[in-house]
Amino acid sequence: MTILYYSPGAASMLVHWLLLELGIAHELRAMDFATREHKRPAYLALNPSGVVPTLVLDGRPMTEAAAIAMHLADTHPQAGLAPAPGDPARRDYLQWMLHLANMVQPLFRIWWYPHEVAGVELADSAREHVRPRIEEAWARIDAQLAAGGPFLLGDAPCAADFYLVMLMRWSRNMPRPATDWPQLAALARRMKARPSFAALYAAEGLEEWA
Repeated sequence: MTILYYSPGAASMLVHWLLLELGIAHELRAMDFATREHKRPAYLALNPSGVVPTLVLDGRPMTEAAAIAMHLADTHPQAGLAPAPGDPARRDYLQWMLHLANMVQPLFRIWWYPHEVAGVELADSAREHVRPRIEEAWARIDAQLAAGGPFLLGDAPCAADFYLVMLMRWSRNMPRPATDWPQLAALARRMKARPSFAALYAAEGLEEWA
């Protein structure tokens, strides 16, 4: 049994979307953030960081959204969501996955929870500091899509495109959402047209940015 511990719209969204895209049977277990269920001993035994996602595969928990996404793509090569080892495109794929995980996603943590790094008094300053860095990331990726798109690796989507669109969704209420950049907006339209996206929204009860 494959089990996904998730919260609607959180980082677990990437894993959930790929499970649907790949047709992997799974069970969903929602974590109630309001009651801090994700910080209780039972869940911390699976994921010591107390965050989502956690994917239980063959009885073993796996954490970190990017790592899970790469594992799912690699173990389902028929879907073509990850270049195989030895493929020249593999290095670009790995670079984009880690760029999104290490450089872009952490910026959103600061945007949403600026007090964690700057304290309550300087929270607004922290957000204003991080905002241009997020916008710089969108500009860089938009340029990549303009030069070599329509997807990050060219003509077909890879797991990094799913990851990117999840992060783009997170920017929807920012002063400049990712869709202000034309190539990113076009990518979002393509990815949101996939049947798996509609299934994801239905399963997680999401409506905004549909």
